[in-house]
Parts: sequence; structure tokens; C-alpha cells
Amino acid sequence: MSDDHTHVREFFTARAADWDGRFPDDGPAYAAAVAALGLREGDRVLDAGCGTGRALPPLRAAVGPSGTVLGVDLTPAMLEAAVRAGRGRDGRLLLADVAALPVRSGSLDAVFAAGLIAHLPRPAENLRELARVVRPGGALALFHPIGRAALAARHGRRITPDDLRAEGSLGPLLAGAGWHMTSYVDEDARFLALAVRGG
Repeated sequence: MSDDHTHVREFFTARAADWDGRFPDDGPAYAAAVAALGLREGDRVLDAGCGTGRALPPLRAAVGPSGTVLGVDLTPAMLEAAVRAGRGRDGRLLLADVAALPVRSGSLDAVFAAGLIAHLPRPAENLRELARVVRPGGALALFHPIGRAALAARHGRRITPDDLRAEGSLGPLLAGAGWHMTSYVDEDARFLALAVRGG
């Protein structure tokens, strides 16, 4: 396991047990971000870096009983917390790395990724892997329940123009990985970038 993976697992393992309790009011923001994906009954969707599975219930509601919901995370403790919260009923949980997904190429309609991009060791390659598993025309949502400035302030930092999630950085990064950014919102209450996979 690379040092990047070790660090990510250690970070989230230490926080898994009380993760949901730290962010009790995020449910509506997750539901709104899932709605923005435009999923339909029967669609196949991946929650990449699903953590405790907070997006799984709205994803299941969006695709219905005939749809497929997969939740992938690198940290066993986060997946265990998802199971304890009953979210394993809303999707299939897999211990896997988003850098090498155990999913067939072009087999999904969409990817939802909450808080993921800041933890990707090689963002361009990792976003390319997300594009690999989505059909042409499929969607990607990069989401965080608070905006960049509010998140930076929470951690005692300031955002900089070269921040990976800045619109001017993210658009070209997505384009290089096979995505076309169609929408970008960065406000105190949420960060949401939507993209479509090119043909």
C-alpha cells in the first residue's frame, strides 16, 4: 500500500466511528447534489469514496429498486460504519481504491464523489479511472457539503488561486481526464461541480 493510501486510511479510520455525528445536518445537501445528477429509474451509479454511505439513500431513491448503487471506499472502518448505519441496504459496499475500480469499462451511468478530490493522490489519473467506468454521456458530481472558503476556514487555512477545486484549475483537469464540466457552484453552503463524460 502506498504512503498516500496509508495516510488516507489512518485519517478516516480514526474518525469513522463518529463521522456522521460530526456532520448531522448534511442530509439535505447530499440529497440536492444527488438530484443535480439527473439520475433516472434503473440507472447504475457509483458513490466513489463513499465513506459512511451518506449519499447511498438518496442515490437508491433516485435509481429505484431496478437501479444499481455501488459504494466504494478505501477504509474498512468507514464501510463498517456504513453497515452499522443501515446504508448497506441501499447499495453494494466494496472495499476498493478509486484508482483501480473493480468495475467494467463503460458499465455505469454516473459517479457521485463527495469530498473525494482533495484525497486523490493523482487527481488526473484518478479522474480518468472514474471516466473509464462511465458510459459516454454519463455524469460525474464532485460534491462537498460546504464550499471551499468555508472548508478552508474550518481548517484554519485560506484558499489560493491554484487550489485544485478552483474553477480555473478543475475545468482543465476534468477535460484532460475525459470529462466536460457543465456546472460549477462554490458557495458557503456547498461545492458542486458537474461534468459529462465525452465520447
